[in-house]
Amino acid sequence: MKEELIIAGFGGQGVLSMGKILAYSGVMQGYEVSWMPAYGPEMRGGTANVTVIISDRPISSPIAHEYDTAIILNQQSMDKFESQIKPGGVLIYDTNGITHHPTRRDIRIFTIDATAEAARRGTIRMFNTMILGGYLKVRPVVTRESVFEGLKKSLPERAWKMLPANEEAVRVGAELIKEKL
Repeated sequence: MKEELIIAGFGGQGVLSMGKILAYSGVMQGYEVSWMPAYGPEMRGGTANVTVIISDRPISSPIAHEYDTAIILNQQSMDKFESQIKPGGVLIYDTNGITHHPTRRDIRIFTIDATAEAARRGTIRMFNTMILGGYLKVRPVVTRESVFEGLKKSLPERAWKMLPANEEAVRVGAELIKEKL
């Protein structure tokens, strides 16, 4: 098993955090893991992406030029990364702010309205864990239990009181994701 994933959006959307949670989850399950962030100097509000590779064999390079899965959270990232998904791969995107929807026919495309749902619930900070829950439903490369442990490992102790809400957001995300046919 090998999953090469890119998560891309604006800084402040939890892009790097999602990648970190997945990386910790993979390590806890005994997988080889690579986590490689990339972001502009302005970070919050600028573009950010992270490449995560989870494998049951050693990873030769943390750099990927094509991805099994792309999680896209803004239009600039859609424009840049849609073409870099391997044929047969998966594209997951939050519909908020996407004006040019994906056009490829050789990949599976999923939408998740996490921004709208998080706003409706008054939990906008849970947006990224909703996305993560949707991803895990489509590509269960790690278990939810490992993700919950990864959440605890990646959050500072002062934020542990938010763990139950984050766990619920993962569950909600799994319900929200829809395949675009």
